[in-house]
Formats: sequence, C-alpha cells, structure tokens
Amino acid sequence: MVNSISSGRDAYESVLRSLENHHAMIKQSLPMIASENVPSQAVREALASDFGNRYAEGWVGERVYAGCKYLDEVESVAIELGKKLFKAEFIDVRPISGVLANLCAFTTFGNPGDVLLACTIPTGGHISHSKKSLGGTAGTVRELDVVNYPFDEENFTIDIDKTAQFVRELKDQGRPPKIFVLGASVFLFPHPVKEIVELAKGYDAKVIYDGAHVAGLIAGGIFQDPIGDGVDAFTMSTHKTLAGPQHGAIVSWSKYAEPIKRVIFPGLLSNHHLHAVAGVAIAFAEALEFYPDYARNIVINSKTLAQALFERGINVLYEKKGFTESHMMIMDVTKYGNGFEVEKRLEKANIIVNRNLLPYDKRMGRDYKAPGGIRVGTQELTRLGMKKSEMEEVADFFKKVICDNKDPAKVALEVAELKKGFQKVNYCFSSTKDAYEYIKIR
Repeated sequence: MVNSISSGRDAYESVLRSLENHHAMIKQSLPMIASENVPSQAVREALASDFGNRYAEGWVGERVYAGCKYLDEVESVAIELGKKLFKAEFIDVRPISGVLANLCAFTTFGNPGDVLLACTIPTGGHISHSKKSLGGTAGTVRELDVVNYPFDEENFTIDIDKTAQFVRELKDQGRPPKIFVLGASVFLFPHPVKEIVELAKGYDAKVIYDGAHVAGLIAGGIFQDPIGDGVDAFTMSTHKTLAGPQHGAIVSWSKYAEPIKRVIFPGLLSNHHLHAVAGVAIAFAEALEFYPDYARNIVINSKTLAQALFERGINVLYEKKGFTESHMMIMDVTKYGNGFEVEKRLEKANIIVNRNLLPYDKRMGRDYKAPGGIRVGTQELTRLGMKKSEMEEVADFFKKVICDNKDPAKVALEVAELKKGFQKVNYCFSSTKDAYEYIKIR
C-alpha cells in the first residue's frame, strides 16, 4: 500500500511510479491468469489515441454527434472483420465489456421473472450468469430466475439427459426456461451446443453462448463454432484469447439486429469507448491473419503444460480427457494447501495465477476465499513465443514452489531468466517494442 498522499503532486508522482513499477514487475513474471493477455503495440497505440476522448452515440452512419467520420470508418472495419471471423450475419462491437454484452443478450431475449439455465460457478459458470442471491448480473440486474444445469463432474460437462428431464420438470411446474446460457469462466472443453440448441427449440427458448474466454480460439477456427451450431447470440470480451483491448462484443443474426442495437443504445450505454473499438478492429485483423497458428499453439501449450505438471505430481484435473481443449487448465492443490495459499506462494515467485473453486469444493466446505484449486492459462506465454520446451520449464517452476517448497524468491530469479528471451508480442503485424515496455508520452 502507498503512504498517505499530502498533495496533488505527490499523488501524480505516486500513480506514475506505480505504473512503471507494474511494467517492471510483469516484464520479469509469468502472467498466467486465464482471463488476461498482452495486446500488440498497435492495439496499445489505438488505446492512447484521441478516439478515447470522443463520443459516437448511435449506430455507424446514424450518430447523434458530429465529428464521427473516422470513428465510423474504424467501427465499420471492426464490424466487417467480426462478421467474417465468426461467420455471422451481425455483430455489435459497442458493448464495453463481456458482462455488458451478456446483459444485452439477457435484456434482448428475456424479461424479469423468466427462467434462465446456466452452470454454477464451481462448475465453470461466470458470475454474470448467476442468481440474485449471489449478486449475479442475470439475477440482480435483469431479475431473471436463474436455475442450474445438472452437471457431469467426472467429465466436466453439462449432463444432457438429466438437463432434458430437469427442463420437463420445470415446464410441468409452469416455469419453462426462456434462456439457456452456455460458455464458462472455467472452460476446458467445448459445451454441447447442438444438443442444447435442439432442446431449446422445443420450449421456444433462446440460447446464449458466452465465449469470452474462447473467442480467440474460435476466431482461429478451433474449439467450436457457436453461430454455426445455431445459438441465438454469442457474447464475448475481447482481451482474453482474442488478445485485444478490454472491451466486448455480441454476435448474432440479422433478425435480431435491431432489438440488440436498441438495447445497447440507448438502453445500456452512451459512450462505447471508441479507442477500444479501434483496438478491437486491430485485434480482429490480427486474428484473421495470425490466429489459425496462434489458437492451435495455445492449445498445444496447454496440453503440454498440463501433462508436465501432472507428471511432476500436481493434480491437474481431467487427465483422462486430455486435461483441456482450451487455453486453461484447473488443478486441485489441496495436497499442498488451499488455492489462496498456493496462489500467493506462486506470486512470490513471479508466477501469476488465480485461485479457483473446484466442482466439488462446496461439498467439501470450501468457498471462493480459500478454494481447493487454481486456474492456469497459457494464452499470454504463447503470444510471447513460448513453445512446448518452455512449458516443461514452467512446470518445473510450479513443482519447485508447490511441491518442493523451494524459496519463491530464488525461483523468481529463474523465472526472470527464462522471461528475458520472451519480450516481444507474436502473432501480430508489428512488434518493434517489447511487450511490457513502459512508453512515456508526457
């Protein structure tokens, strides 16, 4: 924590010093939180542009404000590239986050009191999908009646047969679901999209696919194709496997375009952060050009790291399914402490991960403050150019900290030495500056 601030000058200098210190720290670290990534320098340039000071209320070509000529040009590029990447008839790139994109979908397709089906948080569901008692967006903001899928913990997937029976029971109670939510915050394997779409048709319900975590994999042509499989809307954040700025988007069909557009503006936002929209356009262009390779290498690295960790005695879950088909893996660390304790030990070694609930944690009396697991992602290390051999080295670092109880400060020196060789962003058009270089413009 910082010392007390005695003046505006002190505050000014303190903030700038913290920014520079963060860059120095992350330059020597292994950032492995599955919901983060490092953008290209072109995206960073967009974020520093004057676009961030402007408004462009309304749809492209129909703005409420003047001065939008170049803003419209850039947003039009983002729209056209987004439709091409995700094989879609319609995309709106104005949501300023993945949660806001979800709220847009909930508002477009549901009304307060409607039943929404989603995964629980321990089985991967995001807080935005959750019920009112948990403070979830669906329940708290949209006042939807959230119920949860029957889940096959052994295979980490929605149990389709039990879900079909559960939905029949809901209908018999006079509570047929209006929205089925797919996608997750712990998203190891593709969800049964075709099966849920077919089930939803029988109840005149809509299917929303939250692809925040896997949008970059989908853009690269792997994992799954939610629009092609028939979902009504595919929401995303644009800064995880997609490696753009922190922003959002919603992909859908032409028949839903007008209601979605009206919910977004004027319903949910006014300024939609035009500098981030420019960054999204650049990220989409990078995805079109480079992501078939990037997405494939992310998954290769995830599988390699998961296997290497498993062989070193760390209980990475779902070994019989190959651990993962995405950028992330989840591991039970209760043999060595709880998830919070392990997260903090790794952080001291400059390995940045997050603690995470396991599917069975609630039954074991554990909660999110001290869960049984940690979640690890490879998307950022992959973007820096790391391959399978580096994943073996990273696994050794985990073993030293978690299993062997080595001094994290000494492991941090080894981490920094490895990281020296991986300071450029890959899978982009230009990379003349280091990935974490602090660029002063003042």
